[in-house]
Amino acid sequence: LLLRWRRRRGLWKKVEEARQRQERSLVQMEMAVRRFREQHPSVNMTSILSLPLPELSKKLRDGSLPPEHVFYAYVGKALQIATETNCITEYLQESETQLRKAKLTEKLGLLYGVPVSIKDSIDCQGHDSTLGFIKNLNKPAAEDSVVVQVLRRQGAIPFVKTNVPQSLISYDCKNLIFGQTFNPLLYTRSPGGSSGGEGALVGGGGSILGFGTDVGGSLRFPAAFCGICALKPTGNRLSKKGIISGVVGQKAVVAAVGPMAKDVESLALCMRALLCEDMFNLDSTVPPLPFNEEVYSSTQPLRIGYYETDFFTMPSPAMRRAVRETKQLLEDAGHTLVPFELTNVDYMIFNFCVRGMFADGGASFLKKFKGELEKSGMGLFFWLAKSPSWLKTLLFWIAKPFHLLMPSVGFVSFFSTVDEVWSLHHEIEEFCYQFIAQWKKLNLDVMLCPMLGPALGIGYPGKLSVAVSYTMLYNALDFPAGVVPVTMVTDEDEEELKGYKGYFRDWWDRTLAKAFHGSVGLPVAVQCVALPWQEELCLRFMKEVETL
Repeated sequence: LLLRWRRRRGLWKKVEEARQRQERSLVQMEMAVRRFREQHPSVNMTSILSLPLPELSKKLRDGSLPPEHVFYAYVGKALQIATETNCITEYLQESETQLRKAKLTEKLGLLYGVPVSIKDSIDCQGHDSTLGFIKNLNKPAAEDSVVVQVLRRQGAIPFVKTNVPQSLISYDCKNLIFGQTFNPLLYTRSPGGSSGGEGALVGGGGSILGFGTDVGGSLRFPAAFCGICALKPTGNRLSKKGIISGVVGQKAVVAAVGPMAKDVESLALCMRALLCEDMFNLDSTVPPLPFNEEVYSSTQPLRIGYYETDFFTMPSPAMRRAVRETKQLLEDAGHTLVPFELTNVDYMIFNFCVRGMFADGGASFLKKFKGELEKSGMGLFFWLAKSPSWLKTLLFWIAKPFHLLMPSVGFVSFFSTVDEVWSLHHEIEEFCYQFIAQWKKLNLDVMLCPMLGPALGIGYPGKLSVAVSYTMLYNALDFPAGVVPVTMVTDEDEEELKGYKGYFRDWWDRTLAKAFHGSVGLPVAVQCVALPWQEELCLRFMKEVETL
């Protein structure tokens, strides 16, 4: 008992130190901004913050806007948003040194002088990538991840790291070390996750360009919940070297790293900058496909598939309306829209995604929590994972007809043998080929899909793991998928929500209805999807949707 008490005391001490570091970071930011303002009292910070990224980067490159004006404008705004939402875990003080060196640069990169924010799990040399785990504190990364290296070479200045949920396998944003991050639009709402700190910071205007990762919607949830745009590329379009994932080594559900910004043009500029020789040289597993300008700037009418529901998670009235209205506006703009029928989404979620990610019965995932102080709301999951196989099997079959506990039991229902894992991978491949065949049969260019929204109340994402069905599908398929906000929740949507029953009329559906409740005025997005490696077409479609 004494040993346990000492161990726990040691862990709490590490947490306390990390929180003090976070506090010091905010103080450093405040002092840096104050110093700058005293030296440059006439700089109009508000006008700098109002510039969209393409315009800002143009002014930085042509010299009409000094990089330090932009940098300190964003440090000041980021500090404000961090104070309101608790989204920043660390200030990268070396960014000030990089800023000074930037002025001596001959060759100006596409993102010259642009301050950028980085998700906790993306390595920055000399800083922790914690994933919300105490055991990862005080283990600074030996070098920058490839994405960060390329950003620096393109002149961008990474200046903060942002908060994540413990383990990343969640679409909320809370951990024991840094606490809960709040949605900048409404503090009682989740900012989404796992790139929730990025969503809050970019959504609140404290960063003009942010970087996150996505293995089930972790870029798309925060973007949709915070009213901004994001792109989840094909898994290997951008390098994942130096990026820590939630479940290391699993190949069934494909993770990706991608950008978040206020508008689509900013995402396109970012992809243009990243898809360069440096990226392909630093990580030769990334296919050398530079940004295809012709595809992105094309004005040819598109043939667009669409669906309003996946028949697994019933869309909220606002989600359904978002797709319907966008479909109508796209038709009015001269595009052709074709209904697309999704089938077996429940099978895909439980058998491909859940069993694929936790094929070892969740053992390697559970190992990460060993010795931690808190299991961040995963009590049921841990209990199930540690229970004997016969009990899991029994629970699984009892729960199946009622759709009860399905995600949790599914997570850990059976250990898969190597043979079963291989056949699962084969099954996912076949599913992908069939999906593409259906897509090609309808002769589609892109697809318009619902995106879960509006932002759920804090604490709800943990209870509603089932609701990842709209996003996770495109990780299993490894298709590029972007999110664009298109509307806001109206009083009519709120009224209609009273009749929301869900498809299974079970506890999950009742909880989801509660989670959607009271959201008038919050943004609702749609997903824009293209075939693998067609990020430029995906962005082009997102741009069409944004300008409707």
